[in-house]
Amino acid sequence: MAPGEDGDSRMFAGLRDRLKGTNLYDAKIGAIHIKNKIGKFGNLINANHRHDEEHEKLTDEKRSRIAESHRFESFAPERDGNKIKWYVDGQDYFYAVSVALEKAKETIYIEDWWLSPELFLRRPPYFNQEYRLDQVLKRRAEAGVKIYVVVYKEVAQALSCNSAHTKHALHALCPEGTPGYGNIHVMRHPDHNVFENAGDMTFYWAHHEKFIVIDYEIAFIGGLDLCFGRWDNRQHPLADVHPAGVQNEMFPGQDFNNNRIMDFQSVDDWKSNELSKADFGRMPWHDVAMCVIGDCVYDIAEHFVLRWNFVKRDKYKRSENFDWLTMTGREGENEDLVAVQRPKHPVGEYVHHPVSPLESRAWAHEHQGTVHAQVVRSSCDWSSGILTEHSIQNAYCETIRNAQHFVYIENQFFITATGEEQSPIHNTIGKAIVDACVKAGKEGRKFRVIIVIPAIPGFAGDLRDDAAMGTRAIMDYQYKSIHRGPDSIFEQIKSQGVDPKQHVFIFNLRSYDRLNKTSAMIEQEEKSGVKYQDVQRAEAEEIMGEGVHSTTDEKPTVGDDIDDKEKERLRDLKRRFEAQRGAVGLDKEVTSKDSIAETAMLNGGKVSEQLWDDDLEKEKDNFVQEELYIHGKLLIVDDRIVICGSSNINDRSQLGLHDSELSIVMEDYNLMDSMMDGQPFKAGHHAATLRRMLWREHLGLLPAQPLDASKDPNAQPVDVCPNDIMEGPEYEFVADPMSDQVWDMWTGNASTNTQIFRHLFRADPDDNIKNFDDYETFLPRHKKFRQGHLHDPFMPAEEVRQKLDQIKGHLVWMPLDFLCDAPMAEKGLQVNAYTESIYT
Repeated sequence: MAPGEDGDSRMFAGLRDRLKGTNLYDAKIGAIHIKNKIGKFGNLINANHRHDEEHEKLTDEKRSRIAESHRFESFAPERDGNKIKWYVDGQDYFYAVSVALEKAKETIYIEDWWLSPELFLRRPPYFNQEYRLDQVLKRRAEAGVKIYVVVYKEVAQALSCNSAHTKHALHALCPEGTPGYGNIHVMRHPDHNVFENAGDMTFYWAHHEKFIVIDYEIAFIGGLDLCFGRWDNRQHPLADVHPAGVQNEMFPGQDFNNNRIMDFQSVDDWKSNELSKADFGRMPWHDVAMCVIGDCVYDIAEHFVLRWNFVKRDKYKRSENFDWLTMTGREGENEDLVAVQRPKHPVGEYVHHPVSPLESRAWAHEHQGTVHAQVVRSSCDWSSGILTEHSIQNAYCETIRNAQHFVYIENQFFITATGEEQSPIHNTIGKAIVDACVKAGKEGRKFRVIIVIPAIPGFAGDLRDDAAMGTRAIMDYQYKSIHRGPDSIFEQIKSQGVDPKQHVFIFNLRSYDRLNKTSAMIEQEEKSGVKYQDVQRAEAEEIMGEGVHSTTDEKPTVGDDIDDKEKERLRDLKRRFEAQRGAVGLDKEVTSKDSIAETAMLNGGKVSEQLWDDDLEKEKDNFVQEELYIHGKLLIVDDRIVICGSSNINDRSQLGLHDSELSIVMEDYNLMDSMMDGQPFKAGHHAATLRRMLWREHLGLLPAQPLDASKDPNAQPVDVCPNDIMEGPEYEFVADPMSDQVWDMWTGNASTNTQIFRHLFRADPDDNIKNFDDYETFLPRHKKFRQGHLHDPFMPAEEVRQKLDQIKGHLVWMPLDFLCDAPMAEKGLQVNAYTESIYT
């Protein structure tokens, strides 16, 4: 140290202290922040900018050592003693979420691809208005609970989920000066502002996780976002027309949707719906999720805290509205594992979680259940600021490759490779399937891979239109993954001397219903001069009208977004419509059911026996069908292991470099007596009971669900009660997944259902459509043919009813010959070397 240097340092330090809090000091700090903001443009030429400094390299090395010590190279270890409950479809899941949220005391973490504040967690909405999601969160915020939400910030030109509306609607629930103010924090990521984030932008990839952590006590994880279009039950109704009164509707406003006909439109205007319920059915939604208590809750929370701090650093580093989160177990020299930074001039506080000691959680002291589990993820630099992790793909491949009896997959997509020759597809789940099938075939072992995926990706438009090129591209990649071309799963199995048709089977799901649009209701429209669709909007305004509807960065407005004249106009429309109820005879009991979806289920009666308040010939116009959209991301192997989460089977979800995902691998050590191919077998309770529930739903061997879920054990969080496995003859019938009797019913139902949907509705896609000329012959484009309705208007009504009687459950075969003789996705502006990875 030079002479006098120590004294000079003390003098300047004292000067800095005296300047703190002055305008000059504030100006200096502001200049530093501006310098850092401008510096982000340097990231355009330094893609490694989060990993090139010495402290960043040390953090990367630490994370890599941890992952290498774990199975599947996951950030999270294997954990014993978790208590885990499964949920099939949205009714049970959302009800359980509503119960758990109401009990929150300290913190709520939510991460979603899309979050709709106006989503009703319990139904019917009119009678459960206090359980609209934003109202539940508002109550918890007012009670002092801190709520943290991270949602994907969409590219507005490509997607309609409107995260700006989500953010402003939630932030404005508790305005300044009211209880709960400042307790709700919503981040959107990634950013698309070139002046703000420069090289840190991404346009192609999405945050796709769907999970909730409450008080570090309990977590939910799976395929269900808290958003419109996801609520459904096991009978999967398409109809939502109610002559007895619009207050009975199940899907208000934008929650009634059919992606195959029309995508969501302006979701900030949640009460509008351009799709008429009186003319079309909705697209039903099938999904699976989990509720967890145990050590894995900590790992799910850690992923959230990492993401929160990364987004804080990436986008909100200079914002006082967002604090850094620290967490027990990731403190001191390990806080870098969850991306905590301590800049010289920090903006925002450092808030420690959990609020009460982690040791106060029961799971911190003793095992709460019997499920051995591990959290896995797809994550990388753009999404979490880490080196690429693809532990979900590792888990899928290893689990499938080690399967001995069966692999059961439900997924929204199925795009995968068997090797290096299938560019642009790179994930190798397909190779694992090939390996498992070839090994079984050469050993002479009975072995099946059963895959259930949507017939068509859930994007709007006629598949023949140029606008559907992207949808056809996804389907093309799926067919090439399964059986088209030398590198497909089928051909690779066949090349090794094994018959793939003995091992790999692909199915879709499909549902039907009847719109309860009677002549009396049509007369009510005529006499009142009001369309039922206008009454729907008025009803949505009544039950969804109190909220926050600004979607700009200006201060949101609390209350309704329409003026008093418009509100009065809507109320008047509803009054005029209801005033004619007696004149058309609807003041008496309506005997026709608002939905007959239950007829495909156990003890649901026959379509031919359903009452109809009108001429049966007019009833024909009201029968509708639609694909039952599979959105779950589920793998069950040998009734022992389950993987469930947000990850699709495609490169977007599996590579780690693209969409961010979170899933959980589960193996129950509570073994139950079961059967496997006629032999005694010890099955894992969690996997076997979930698989039996799913198969019974698909086969129509479960009764329809009542709307009141308050007494349903399967609609409660795991801390309230375990799953009700609904024992009985049907439960025992599906106990053996390799039973010939079960397989005969599975394939028999699929064959009959496929034939009926083809004959009555000309449901597409279909094996008879091998090229685009076939398409026009099979399903002519003409105004008289409305999508989803009966194809032949001259078929006798009784014949239609009797054919629908034959449909059991929802299984149909996937049409593997669809457009096999036509180019599904020609290379061009939409599909080319630059855009291929978007579709895969």
